[in-house]
Amino acid sequence: MQSFTEIAGGVTAPGSFVAGSLYAGIKAANASRPDIAVIASTVPAVAAGTFTTNKVKAAPVRVSQAHLRSAETHAIVANSGNANACTGVVGIEHAKRTVHAVASALGLRDRQVLVCSTGRIGVPLPIEKMEAALEAKLGTALGEEGSQAAAEAIMTSDTVFKEAAVELKLHGKRVRIGGIAKGAGMIDPNMATMLCFITTDAVIDKKLLQQALSEAVENSFNRITIDGDMSTNDTVLMLANSTAGHTPLAAGDREFARFQNALTHVATTLARMIVEDGEGVTKFVTIQVRGGRSRQDARKAAEAIANSVLAKCAWFGGDPNWGRIMDAIGYSSARIREEMIDIYFDGLITVKNGMAASTPFQKVVEVVAKPRFTITVDLHLGEAEHTVFTTDLSTRYVELNMGE
Repeated sequence: MQSFTEIAGGVTAPGSFVAGSLYAGIKAANASRPDIAVIASTVPAVAAGTFTTNKVKAAPVRVSQAHLRSAETHAIVANSGNANACTGVVGIEHAKRTVHAVASALGLRDRQVLVCSTGRIGVPLPIEKMEAALEAKLGTALGEEGSQAAAEAIMTSDTVFKEAAVELKLHGKRVRIGGIAKGAGMIDPNMATMLCFITTDAVIDKKLLQQALSEAVENSFNRITIDGDMSTNDTVLMLANSTAGHTPLAAGDREFARFQNALTHVATTLARMIVEDGEGVTKFVTIQVRGGRSRQDARKAAEAIANSVLAKCAWFGGDPNWGRIMDAIGYSSARIREEMIDIYFDGLITVKNGMAASTPFQKVVEVVAKPRFTITVDLHLGEAEHTVFTTDLSTRYVELNMGE
């Protein structure tokens, strides 16, 4: 049974968090499109994070990984319009200068600030513009209702801002968890071209917060894919400032399990929003693989299907084409027996024992015509299962990614 309630407020729903945005001229000469977001705790907080597994890591990823070792963290700054990736030593310097500008404006130490960027790769940041904007505007940009402004400032090809929050009781005290995210392309499991920032007023130590966030990410952001491309910049950061005032959470106890469930819900909600807002997306497809001999086998099969360009094109065209799904399962390197595989489209059996089932083809076509549907694969080799959220691949996606 769900032990939390969905609420409004995003990253400023938890107590003592403020957020906001400002314009620095990173994207274009359009001051109506803010391009820097800042989230801050007005009291000391602990931080946790997960980062891209791409071996090419953007400068802000490297700086944030270093700063995450600090005992206290107060703020996160993120810019859109420029990834500050593949920019060499200058990129590291610019990430550090961004951090310093925020720290100076808020009266913090540099290592108490984490930094993220998203946008075009290989272009140096307009750091002087950013420093000037942060110095002049940050003091008045932050507020207790600034979550949406921050969410909008990190958008790139996103069409909608992404925000979620929940409330629950822990040890008799009200606790809130809120988050914002961005992402619409270069999305693949093991983190993707996405940013997510989560806040909570729960009382939890740094080590346990990292454990909770890592599990939430594994069951949310590591289960989405749009195009199979992994970014240089993906980052999920979380701050906890203990202002809820309850008994500290402890690993293994019932209250921590409830906190974990609520945190995973926030992360999953934001992850699904990213897929739904994918570049050129017309179909949201849930891939469920069950009956795997191991969890790794189930995951390999699910991700192969979810990333199959042929299958994704077929879904865009309204063609169920289960042969492409069988093909993906076969090359996934998962242990399978072809003659035992069953495939369902929204519960309609399409493949039985590795061959075409008797379900009329037109009924399956009607399923694929819907904007949301689920493909379930049963390998019949064990108890392991894995779910991935994916999309179709449309002509609009190609148009958006043809370059300038």
